[in-house]
Amino acid sequence: MKKIILSSFVLSFLLVGCSSNKNSTKESSPEKYLSEIKAENLSKHLYIVASDEMEGRDTGTPGQKKAGEYLINQYKANGISFPKGASAFYQPIPAEFFKKQFSPKLGDSENIWAFIEGTEKPDEILVISAHYDHVGMKNGEVYNGADDDGSGTVALLEIAAAFQKAKKEGNGPKRSILFLHVTGEEHGLHGSRFYAENPLFPIANTIANINIDMIGRRGYEKENNDNYVYVIGSDRLSSDLHRISEEANTKYIGMELDYKYNDLNDPNRFYYRSDHYNFAKKGIPAIFYFNGVHDDYHKPTDTPDKIDYPLLAKRTKLAFAVAWELANAVERPKVDKDGK
Repeated sequence: MKKIILSSFVLSFLLVGCSSNKNSTKESSPEKYLSEIKAENLSKHLYIVASDEMEGRDTGTPGQKKAGEYLINQYKANGISFPKGASAFYQPIPAEFFKKQFSPKLGDSENIWAFIEGTEKPDEILVISAHYDHVGMKNGEVYNGADDDGSGTVALLEIAAAFQKAKKEGNGPKRSILFLHVTGEEHGLHGSRFYAENPLFPIANTIANINIDMIGRRGYEKENNDNYVYVIGSDRLSSDLHRISEEANTKYIGMELDYKYNDLNDPNRFYYRSDHYNFAKKGIPAIFYFNGVHDDYHKPTDTPDKIDYPLLAKRTKLAFAVAWELANAVERPKVDKDGK
């Protein structure tokens, strides 16, 4: 009789263990939450962020500040707060920091940040970035910057909302995630440089940067392709980061990952022209998702009606899936390359 009871106990234990392992595997997958990222939500946000009312979101202008208030209100509505150690959603940047030879005089501005704390390794930080500034107004015309970088800006909102839903259901990220909307990109990557030089969390604790800059359109030579994204920088510092991006895409998204602009001899030098570069300079593995340049780049015709919202949603899902894998991996991505 004792043997029977013991056998029953062992069997029950094994069954519970198997069930627990199955649940663990399920919870480690982003699939359930990918559906939270919707084209219609991205459209709703972008028609506001890139509206004429925001006056092109030039650095330090009332229009940019109004756009920033909208972003903050979305985070508040989703129950997402500013980071631990900060007193507000703003990281203020004085006008003095933006001074650069031959640049226009800029006013005080601010990065905007939101934060989801990790459940197991809260001191390790994944930074997901996009710049929310654009070039403002010229000759009375609004340069709306819907793709550049309204698309990345609203992508961050959707990614954060999906992670927050996961957290509410007990599947929060193991590492902490900082959602960083940087300012001053168009005038010289100033906002990301300010954060990299004045980080809220130690740079040594920052495991990677996912940077999203222009993901709402189809670029030159890709006008008929609705299933691609350019990937830049993924293998410059970390083989792990490159592998994770590739594997997450294969498992969950199935896009064409184009590395044309990751070529060391790329004449466009895009690797050096967006905010991930200020993280990479600090030795942080960084990846940049990009749709390429199109006819409306830096023109008043870069408007929300020209965005391919299903494609924007698909690229946003890719960034979310990669972020999920990075935030929940057993080990942080190793730096095993020299950045070249």
